[in-house]
Amino acid sequence: MAKNSRKKRLSEAQEFEIMKLVLDKFLWLGFIVMGWGMYVSLTAESLLEGIWYMIAGAVLLLIFSILIIKEYEVIR
Repeated sequence: MAKNSRKKRLSEAQEFEIMKLVLDKFLWLGFIVMGWGMYVSLTAESLLEGIWYMIAGAVLLLIFSILIIKEYEVIR
């Protein structure tokens, strides 16, 4: 067993920076799904087919926003 086996703690600023990096990837995922929906709706015969993708992307963004707000809400 190593001498210094203590776990390192992150400061609030470091934790927030990591959260921003992760959030950025989730936002890209939501917008990519919405963009795919726009592409499908413009190229497919049915507009409704692409709208379902856009709704799914919007739901993804909403869920991730709720999770982030719930997790990182500043309590004073």
